Amino acid sequence: MLHSPDIVDQDTRRWLERAVIGLNLCPFAKGVYVKNQVHFAISPSSDGREVLQELERELNDLVALAPEVRDTTLLVLPEAFADFLDFNDFLAEADALLARLGLEGEIQIANFHPRFQFAGTAEDDITNCTNRSPYPTLHLIRESSIDRAVEAFPEAEAIYEVNMATLERLGEPGWRALDVGPSPAAPACGKLGP
Repeated sequence: MLHSPDIVDQDTRRWLERAVIGLNLCPFAKGVYVKNQVHFAISPSSDGREVLQELERELNDLVALAPEVRDTTLLVLPEAFADFLDFNDFLAEADALLARLGLEGEIQIANFHPRFQFAGTAEDDITNCTNRSPYPTLHLIRESSIDRAVEAFPEAEAIYEVNMATLERLGEPGWRALDVGPSPAAPACGKLGP
């Protein structure tokens, strides 16, 4: 079943506003979001090769624009990589593409998935939610933006621990109450969600 791009966009923005910004999981996200410097690209592709082509296009588009116009891109993949391990395997191809394009050191690719699971955690560990999104998502981030953010937030390495503590305080009921999963009209990649 194909997901409506409008619903996917709406769900992704709700997750970004309520979880990423609302819980301050990324202290740098609000600034670029309120300035409309976040580009949302919704992919219709279910094939990994097609996703790689779209990723290449989005990477080229990002570096071609000034950060004031487009600081970061979220490439949302509602039709691809329902299995987290498949998605995780694809990340090696995404990093290889960065290298082929000569963008290592200029762009980083962060990843989010509805079934994200840190190594060594149980599937239902609430701390996994720090990296759970409504749909598989590749976040294309400029290294220069990360550097500026780290200067403004000198204890950036502590964000991970703070996020885990935030989720532990929130708990599963609190996470569910945020309603940051896929809309009912857009089936989840897995059973997790609202």
